[in-house]
Amino acid sequence: MKTNAKKYIFFQRVIRAFRLNFIKLFRSPGGAKKVSLGFAIGFGLEMIVISTASLIYLLFYPIVRLFRGSLPAAIIGNVIGKLTFLPVLLLPVAHRLGRIIYPVKIEGARMPHHAFKALLSGNFQVLTDILYGGLHVLIGMSIIGACLGVVSYFVIYKLYEKQRELRLVKRHQRKNNARLENSLG
Repeated sequence: MKTNAKKYIFFQRVIRAFRLNFIKLFRSPGGAKKVSLGFAIGFGLEMIVISTASLIYLLFYPIVRLFRGSLPAAIIGNVIGKLTFLPVLLLPVAHRLGRIIYPVKIEGARMPHHAFKALLSGNFQVLTDILYGGLHVLIGMSIIGACLGVVSYFVIYKLYEKQRELRLVKRHQRKNNARLENSLG
């Protein structure tokens, strides 16, 4: 069976994914404050996913509900955080920031090389090494995530309001065009 699906290069797929997620975001129910708060929480929590070994996802839903944000917007913010690769790019900055905030030398901070086979055979020393060695990264990424969450709240709030006004203008124009057609014909 031959399909006529158009193939896109990697960057085009990433841009299309951004556009699709932003369209979903602007159509999320709940109003500008709830949607932008949900997005900010999801985007901010994405920054600490690596340093918590994805355990933050256990608290994702309760955190969003606690702050009364929009869950669909939080999921979209999390996906957009993944698409930007910011958590990976900001790891060295977060480590430095964490060492500035918490300058205590941590035992076992030097990460030895671990084989994946050792983890499968039951040697969970790699997890303790990541947790002990990643405390500075966790502190730094928490601060960076909070800052990016606050910034993204205001950006998404403004974009949501602008999109809402644009939809209202288009709706008003369609209504006027329909009235004009009815009066003429």
